[in-house]
Amino acid sequence: MRIIDTHLHLVHMDRFTYPWLEGGGALNRAWPAEAYAAEARELGIEAALHMEVDVAEPDMEAETRHALDVHPLVVGAIAACRPESPDFPAYLDRLAALKGVRGFRRILHTSPDELSRGELFRSNLRRLADKHLPFDLCVLGKQLPVGRELVESCPEVQFVLDHCGIPDVAAKALDPWRREIAALAALPNVAAKISGIVAYAGPDWTAADLRPFVDHIIECFGWDRVVWGSDYPVLTLTADLTRWVNASREIVAGASPDEQAKLFHRNAERIYRI
Repeated sequence: MRIIDTHLHLVHMDRFTYPWLEGGGALNRAWPAEAYAAEARELGIEAALHMEVDVAEPDMEAETRHALDVHPLVVGAIAACRPESPDFPAYLDRLAALKGVRGFRRILHTSPDELSRGELFRSNLRRLADKHLPFDLCVLGKQLPVGRELVESCPEVQFVLDHCGIPDVAAKALDPWRREIAALAALPNVAAKISGIVAYAGPDWTAADLRPFVDHIIECFGWDRVVWGSDYPVLTLTADLTRWVNASREIVAGASPDEQAKLFHRNAERIYRI
């Protein structure tokens, strides 16, 4: 089964500044495309989208431009943005004109809840609809109601929920996460990304630990509204790429080939227009 990785982070410390990595422990180093590609190709990953890495704001546009030409395996970029800025419309026009920009993201799980509730933020985000570009929604499990408010306020925009809504996998905290996921999935303009959960699972996780969370995402969103992502290199906090890919395949092994194809590449091709 071929795979499109919709969530690859590359870190180029010689080019860009990453303030958050100062407290990032083992992640606080360079993560080049070559190291990722060597492992990814052996696993059937045939293409990847670069996900913005929360660089310093002055580096955002340069990061996106660099990602579009960084490696043959990287076929597009999900760009950083600041919808709360009056300059967003011009920024959007510049980046949307670049071949290979597949979507946008503004980190929300480390931001105040009020950020996405601002009218300027929401009105600017609605501009993505005319560009046919999705917005990756990255919120903590406790912020899922805030994320739902944002999705409801932008009904024409396609959203992709990152990292299954960041549940506390290590604590096996299925509730109230399950209820909030079901409420979010009831909105037709949001899909879910099965990614990132191993970073919240503890180092001794097994596929059985992840399964209830993945199964619930698929049950709520359905096979037509799920995509797969590695969250490399954040996943290296508790695993490696090979371990996560193998666990993902094990969890969905009982699904039909058509359903697996939707998760691993077909939906990504449609949602991100690859």
